[in-house]
Amino acid sequence: MSKSLSKRPSKSAAKAKKSAPHTSEVEELAIAKPSTRMAAILYDGMLILALLFLVGTVLTVIGTLLTMETGSESSQAQSLPTWYQNVIMTPSFILTLVGFYGLFWRRGGQTLGMQTWRLKTVNNNGHLLTWGQSFKRVLAASIMPLIFGLIGSVIGGSRAILLTSVFLGFVFNYAFCLFNSRGLAVQDMLSNTITLKMPKTENEGLWRVIRNRKRGK
Repeated sequence: MSKSLSKRPSKSAAKAKKSAPHTSEVEELAIAKPSTRMAAILYDGMLILALLFLVGTVLTVIGTLLTMETGSESSQAQSLPTWYQNVIMTPSFILTLVGFYGLFWRRGGQTLGMQTWRLKTVNNNGHLLTWGQSFKRVLAASIMPLIFGLIGSVIGGSRAILLTSVFLGFVFNYAFCLFNSRGLAVQDMLSNTITLKMPKTENEGLWRVIRNRKRGK
């Protein structure tokens, strides 16, 4: 984030505000609050978990067939090799998140949950994100959960402590908004993107964007 952006409204906010109708009933465009962001994530969470579960199941089956001997009894069950979990499964989960968010952000700047809460993610110029910017934003959002997870593994090492630490890192991304002068989350700052709360008159739904693009082809 440049100093100029920290002292005046972002280009994305100025651009959207310029095109909004000038009536007293129109909401001001603003940076989304952490509570609203979390609510949108809860909406999207079920779909994301389903996608991750599907990817995890497929990779587990493949990993079992390729790296382990299968037995006929439950006592013969084994865990997947650590290298397979770290080199194959973890990057695949990240790519799944990039694919999910990238697809929605590139189409209309909104996931289904974000559309419900009138949130929109754009870059600092007010344009929809590219695949590269989407990838950078997802990675930026993963840094603090990863750091907290590493700390948790050093402190305790149990699965419960590890998952709790990762969750706290995730919450930290949005709690950071409360201490940032502009209300930016960690991933906003690291990826030079921003999530806005759209006025009702400016909140064009994702499906309408897709339909309009199809009609224009």
